[in-house]
Amino acid sequence: MADSTPPLTLTQDRPVYVIGAGPGGLAAAAALRARGVRAVVLEKSDHVGASWRGHYDRLHLHTTRRLSTLPGLTIPRSFGRWVSRDNVIRYLEKYAEHHQLDVVTGVEVTGLERTDDGTGWLLHATGGRELTGSAVVVATGYNHTPHLPDWPGRDTYTGELLHAADYRNARPYAGQDVLVVGVGNTGAEIAVDLVEGGAARVRLAVRTAPHIVRRSTAGWPAQLSGILCRRLPVALVDRLAGLIARLSVPDLTARGLPRPDTGLYSRVKQGAIPVQDVGLIDAVRKGRVEPVAALESFEDGKVILTDGTRIGPDTVIAATGYRRALEGLVADLDVLDPRGLPTAHGRRPPNHAPGLYFTGFTNPISGTLRELSRDAEKIAKAISP
Repeated sequence: MADSTPPLTLTQDRPVYVIGAGPGGLAAAAALRARGVRAVVLEKSDHVGASWRGHYDRLHLHTTRRLSTLPGLTIPRSFGRWVSRDNVIRYLEKYAEHHQLDVVTGVEVTGLERTDDGTGWLLHATGGRELTGSAVVVATGYNHTPHLPDWPGRDTYTGELLHAADYRNARPYAGQDVLVVGVGNTGAEIAVDLVEGGAARVRLAVRTAPHIVRRSTAGWPAQLSGILCRRLPVALVDRLAGLIARLSVPDLTARGLPRPDTGLYSRVKQGAIPVQDVGLIDAVRKGRVEPVAALESFEDGKVILTDGTRIGPDTVIAATGYRRALEGLVADLDVLDPRGLPTAHGRRPPNHAPGLYFTGFTNPISGTLRELSRDAEKIAKAISP
């Protein structure tokens, strides 16, 4: 059945509102501006790139500078091949300035609904604001709200418990016994950072053995392999990745980190990207990072692992991921799947929600910034007359 919803009307008094001034939001606004469409970026924090400002100090992009640039402005060569957190922030600031983007900070959008005439969107924002836009691009980010599991007995733990979002560097943990929970890219890199920063003991709680890939092999970045493999059959990529892993990554089973029993691309399709090695392989092989069983609970100030082991670290750092936290924003629109992710992404709006676009809610093997750039161009093309 054809959709009877009135078409969107682009007018100067109804700009396109972009929610979030991270890479995805800024890229979308720049692409819209390049097509002559007025876009206003609404950011709840006081700066662009807020999530990047909150990341740990040693973070660098795991994707190359050349393949991480946003539309209309290249990342300076002086930033190096693997761009640091601070330089990503500098680039985003320069990007907004270069494109003369209309960024309004300190405004949080709390809800969305269709306008009464069905031709646009009404945004409810802090301070009692009500803003009317012809279209909306939601770019609040994949890593929006830290998720800290409600482990049984958590309140009884007498050491320090923090989410990885609150970790900056290893200095406060020098000489300590630290347990890092979660072996995604964040957990792996924090574990290495702690070892190099002087922690007395670092254990890494692993629930599911990860796929580990070299960030670069003989100058060839893993990102390029991810780009080339995206259109290939899953089973074929799984076989190729398994062969490459056996040739390039040592078997760490004896150290407590076995090879995974599912294929790399099969795991990607389930939402788990591989861990890019920035020192974990060497640290585990030398016994400096000790993989252990997953965290099960806390009891009498101790940590209980799933294999029954009781340990007493000084600090537990939970690299347990983030929630998208879109439920409040789009509560009554029926545009989220059971996992809380948008039912449509990029240039295609969800069913029954014309003019509502989402970007940055996937975790692509080909590189997040690259895909945000591609999404921005497609969304701008879909919106512009």
